[in-house]
Amino acid sequence: MAKTKALVIVESPAKAKTINKYLGASFEVQASMGHVRDLPSKGINVDIDNDFEPTYSISPGKSRTVTSLKSAMKKCDALYLATDLDREGEAIAWHLSEILKVPAEKTYRVVFNEITKKAIQQAFENPGKLDMDKVMAQQARRILDRIVGYQISPLLWKKVARGLSAGRVQSVAVKLIVEKELSIRQFVPEEYWLMPAVFSTDTAKDHSQQWQDFINIKDDKDKPPTIVKQNEWLKKHNAFKAELHQVGSEKFHAPDSESANRVYSALKDAQFKIVDTNLKRVKSKPSPPFITSTLQQAASNRLGFATKRTMRIAQQLYEGIDLGSMGALGLITYMRTDSTHLSNEAVSSVRNYIEQNIGAEYLPEKPNVYTSKKNAQQAHEAIRPTDPDLTPKDIKPFLKDEQYKLYNLIWSRFVACQMAPAQWDSVTVDVVAETSIGDCNYRASGRTLVFDGFTRIWTTSSSDPFIPSVKPGDPLAVVDITADQHFTKPPARYTEASLVKALEKEGIGRPSTYASIISTIQERKYVEQIDRKFHATDIGEVVTEKLSEFFPRVMDVAFTRHMEQQLDTIEEQHLDWIGVLKEFYGPFKENLDNATEQMKHAKAETKPSEYKCPDCKSAMVYRFGKNGKFLSCSKYPDCKFACPCDKNGVMLEEKESEHKCPNCGKAMIQKNGRFGPFLGCSNYPECKTILGIDKEGNILPPKAPPEPTGVKCYKCDNGELVIRQSKRGPFMGCNKFPKCRTIVSIKELDNLKKLQEEGVWPPDTWEKADELLGRKKSKKKTAKKKTAKKETTKKKAVKKTVKKKKVVKKKKA
Repeated sequence: MAKTKALVIVESPAKAKTINKYLGASFEVQASMGHVRDLPSKGINVDIDNDFEPTYSISPGKSRTVTSLKSAMKKCDALYLATDLDREGEAIAWHLSEILKVPAEKTYRVVFNEITKKAIQQAFENPGKLDMDKVMAQQARRILDRIVGYQISPLLWKKVARGLSAGRVQSVAVKLIVEKELSIRQFVPEEYWLMPAVFSTDTAKDHSQQWQDFINIKDDKDKPPTIVKQNEWLKKHNAFKAELHQVGSEKFHAPDSESANRVYSALKDAQFKIVDTNLKRVKSKPSPPFITSTLQQAASNRLGFATKRTMRIAQQLYEGIDLGSMGALGLITYMRTDSTHLSNEAVSSVRNYIEQNIGAEYLPEKPNVYTSKKNAQQAHEAIRPTDPDLTPKDIKPFLKDEQYKLYNLIWSRFVACQMAPAQWDSVTVDVVAETSIGDCNYRASGRTLVFDGFTRIWTTSSSDPFIPSVKPGDPLAVVDITADQHFTKPPARYTEASLVKALEKEGIGRPSTYASIISTIQERKYVEQIDRKFHATDIGEVVTEKLSEFFPRVMDVAFTRHMEQQLDTIEEQHLDWIGVLKEFYGPFKENLDNATEQMKHAKAETKPSEYKCPDCKSAMVYRFGKNGKFLSCSKYPDCKFACPCDKNGVMLEEKESEHKCPNCGKAMIQKNGRFGPFLGCSNYPECKTILGIDKEGNILPPKAPPEPTGVKCYKCDNGELVIRQSKRGPFMGCNKFPKCRTIVSIKELDNLKKLQEEGVWPPDTWEKADELLGRKKSKKKTAKKKTAKKETTKKKAVKKTVKKKKVVKKKKA
C-alpha cells in the first residue's frame, strides 16, 4: 500500500489541534510535548576534550512519545517539522529529525509567525530545510550553560551549602539584585526642603481655610485626598499649585530648616503676580507594538502578572483558543520576539479597522513605523493580534479572565500603535514676588487634552493639573505656602518589570529566557519578592560574593553580553561554535582550578560588626549558617553566645514580653527562629514551653488537638489513628507520632471503621493493609514487570558476554 500521508510535528496538543483543521487529510499532526531529547541530567555529558561533543538521550518521560512518533512516521512518506520559529524551536526540530532518521530530501521545516489558515497554508506551500546555524547556536548555549552549571554548582555544595546551583545567566541576574541591595544599605539620606504654594486668581475671596479643611480630610484608610480630587478642588476654585524654583539669581536650594525658614519668612506676607505665560500645542506619540520584554513589563505593571504567568497565557493565545463556531484559532503572533516590525498586511488590516470603527480622524496619513534595537531579528514580527477585527469584547465569552486581560492588552497596544498622536495644550506659568531676599520665582505647569488620539484605545493614567486662564501682570491670592522637609530616597528595588528592563538593557539573556531566569533565581532562594519587590537573601549574597571573587568573567555583565552576542553571531554570521566555547573554557578552567584550591568555606568566614557580646564584652562578628546570616561572639568556642540579625545585619535582641509561661509562670521571652518570631520560656532549658505569635506579638491560639477515630493503627501494636490538620487538609496519622509515622487518607475513615467492625482491621501484615487500602498493585501487573525486568537483565548480560568475547579475540590477534 502506497504511503500518501505526511507527518507534521509541533510542540503541543493545543497547537496541533489548531493546525490540524487547516491541513487536509493528507497530513497527520502530532505533538512532541516539548523537548524529546536533551543532555542527561546525571553527569555533565559534554566531552570537553573532544571539541565539546555532547551526548544526548531521550528526555525522561518521553519514550512513549518518541515510540508514537516513530510508529506514525512508518505510515507516512514525508516529515514536516512545524516547531516554533526561534532557536529553541529549531533545536527541537533538529532533535526530532535525528531521532526519526527520515532522509533529508523527505524532511521539511515549516515556520510561521501566527497560527491562522493563511499563514499555515503559505508555510506548507513553501517549506524549507533545517537552519543548522540556528541549531548550533542553541547547542552552544546549552553546552555553555551545562559547563557552568555542572562545574560550579558542586563547588558551591562544598564551599557554601548543599543544594545550591550556579548558572551562566541566572548568577549575573542575581548579582544585579545583590548590587542593588548593597547600594540601598550604603545609601545615606540627605535632607532638603521644598516650598510649595497654592495660588488662586480669585483675589476677592480667601480660600485658605477651605483648602486646609479639604486637605486634612481622611478616607476610611486614613489617607488624604488623592491628586485627582485635589485637582478637582483647585479647578473649582480657580487655583493651582506651584513650586519655588529660583530665589534672586540662584536656583532655590534649602539643605536644612534654617535656610528654609529664612526663605519662608520672606514669602509669608509677600504679594504675588503673574510674570510670564507660555502656551504651546504638544503631541504625544503612541508606543511601539509589544516585543517580549515590553509585554512582560506592561503585564506586570498594569495587570500584576508575573513574567512566567504572562508567557504561559501568551502561549495559550498563540497556540489557539476555541471560539465556538469559528473553531480553534491562534489569536496572537509568536510571543518570543525582540522585533517591532509589522507586516504590510497587518498594518493594512489595523488601519482599516481604525478608519471603520474608531474614526478617520484617528488614522494618520501614513502608517507609523518603529525601529527595532540593533540586534533584533527583523524576520520576526512584533506581538500583535492575528486579526484586529476579533475585538476583546467580542471574544470575551470564549476566554478565561486572565486570557481576556492579556489579549486586551496586546490588542489595545497594537491598534493604538497605528493611531494618530494625542494633542495637548501645555501651559507654563511663572509667578514672582518681591521680597527682602530678592525676587522669588514660582513655576507651575499643566496641560489640557485637545485631541485624545491613540489614548482613546491605550488609556494612560493622567492627573495633569488645571491652570486657569491668566496673563502677565494678573495679581494672585495666596491660598497656602508651606515649608516641607524631605529626604533623598535610596535606589528603588527591582520589580519583575524593572528587572526585565535591566536584563534587556544589559544584554543578559534573550526574550525567550527572561521568564525562566526570574523564576529560577526565586526557586533557588537567592532572591525573594516582598510586596512585589526583589530582595536578595543571605544565601544569594554569599554565593554572589564567592562567584564574583573567583569567577570574575562569568559574573561580569559586559562579558555575559559579549557571550550573548557571540551566540547571535553563530546563528547570523556562521561563527564557529566550537571556537566560541574554547574561547570561554580556557580562562574558565583556570578560575575553576583556583577556586577549588583557594575558596574558603562560607561557614569558616566572619565579618566584623558594631556589636559587643553581652556575655564577655568581646566583639561580635557575622557568621553564615544553615538559616542564613547571624551574629556570634568572636571568642567562639570559648564564648558560645549567638543571636539572630535581620537582613540589614541589625541585632534582633531577645526581649521580655508581657506574657507569662502557662506551665511554670515565668516570663516569656520574644525570640526569633528560622520560622519567624515566637515566645520561649525564660526558664529554658528547665522549661521548654514555646508559643507562636502573630506579626503584632499576640499569642496565636493553640492548634486543635488530634481528633480520635477509634481505628487502630496497623503498623504499631497499641497506636490509634487520629485526624490531624495540614495545609492540604485533614489526614489520618498514628497517635504515637513521631515513633510511628503511619499516614492514611481521610477518605478511608468510614471504610476502616467498617472493616474494624467486621474484624478484618487491623490486618496481620502491612502488605494486607496496603491491599485493603487500595495501595496493592494487581499480581498480573507485578508479574509482567518482574518478567520484563528479568528479560532486560538477561539481554544486558548477553551483551556484556559478547563484548568480552570480542575483546578476547582482539587480544589474540
